[in-house]
Amino acid sequence: MSTIDLNSGAAAAVLDEVDLVDLPVIGAIPEDLNGVLVRNGPNPLRGRFKGNDVLDWWPEDAMLHGISLHGGRATSYRNRWARTKRWADVHNPDASPALLDTNPNVNVLFHAGEILALSEGGPPLAITAELETLGAARCHPGLANGMTAHPKVDPQTGELMSFRADWKKPFLRYVVTDAKGMPSVDIDIEMSSPSMMHDMAITATRSIFLDLNVGYDFSMLSRGYRMPLRWRDDHKARLGIIHRSGDELRWFEIAPCFIQHVVNAYDADEATVVLDVIRYPAYFRLADGSSTFEPAPLGVPWRYVIDLDRGTVTERQIADIGIELPRINEGRTGRPYRFLYAAEQPTNTEFRGVIRYDLEFGSVQRYSVPEGDQNSEPVFVARPGSSVEDDGWLLVCVYRQATDTSDLVILDGKNIENAPIATVRLPRRIPAGFHGAWLPKDC
Repeated sequence: MSTIDLNSGAAAAVLDEVDLVDLPVIGAIPEDLNGVLVRNGPNPLRGRFKGNDVLDWWPEDAMLHGISLHGGRATSYRNRWARTKRWADVHNPDASPALLDTNPNVNVLFHAGEILALSEGGPPLAITAELETLGAARCHPGLANGMTAHPKVDPQTGELMSFRADWKKPFLRYVVTDAKGMPSVDIDIEMSSPSMMHDMAITATRSIFLDLNVGYDFSMLSRGYRMPLRWRDDHKARLGIIHRSGDELRWFEIAPCFIQHVVNAYDADEATVVLDVIRYPAYFRLADGSSTFEPAPLGVPWRYVIDLDRGTVTERQIADIGIELPRINEGRTGRPYRFLYAAEQPTNTEFRGVIRYDLEFGSVQRYSVPEGDQNSEPVFVARPGSSVEDDGWLLVCVYRQATDTSDLVILDGKNIENAPIATVRLPRRIPAGFHGAWLPKDC
């Protein structure tokens, strides 16, 4: 696993919380782009990361960043550490027992009228659009024991599909929550061992689990690793497909790999499921006779076509591009779609540039980012009232090395190679993080 300097440049922690108003803008922010872009990611409470690889980055303390856009203006920026037990242990020990014991540093979800900051397997934390902590989820009682940071919302039914992958039995739990936040399915799924499941997929009728070659080796904890994850040559990679109701779970073996993020999935017909992902041929593989990881390969877009009648899977690479952090128009989640947006990876230690990939024609558009700068995932925001898949904007936070500050760049979703529609200038840096969400003004 290649190392990066987590304590300088794009990844370095910020040391305080601020509130800024009336941010300078180059260009013109669309008048109908009204809401808050919220970014999530690790930011050590004590100001420094303890090491320089992914396993030192992933588990650090959750910090949220919000940029508010309204009426053609960038009205404010603010950042907040999530008020959890680990925050209180550093800043307010007397409050610690009353706060939620979780670290929601991965993602943000708006569902059933509630905004949730999500962790890797822990309980979600309810927050406001102003990034203030409310505490345990109020509207999602079925998720109180923990959930994935990458649940999927059906844009037509409003149902939320989720899972919890645990280190102890039951190793996998599947939950479906209705549009009002109440659980409708809650079942254990038998597994022979715990597996590192970070993401899942849905179609209009099914949910898909990823039981792959990265799993847990708890002996690594005694050897100084903060997270006991490694590649397992002896584990069979497989896809689990279950009816949304929790019935008819089937497993399909695939070639060894690791999938960190799903792009989308859909039912091609009653007996065929298409799953698109970002695939790695290996990940967290320990070098022979060594306690260090081999260099990580780049992830590439990959397609699995599952024939439910024949019980077979065909798989192939979609395009020859190194990408991560994929996003789509979420109105197409679980349905046939055409456009994929992602952060480009020219090397395995940087996200630099944005890709728009057209699956129908196999064509690529690029928004280029200068060497030394880096960017976050692109978040697609559909134009209000439009049914055209790529009619909207991409919101991308870009770190500028020369000034140690960040910009919010707004791109045309139909042509990201055009000059930015608008660039919001921040006088400070938003550190490299994981994921984010657009919260419309009525959230």
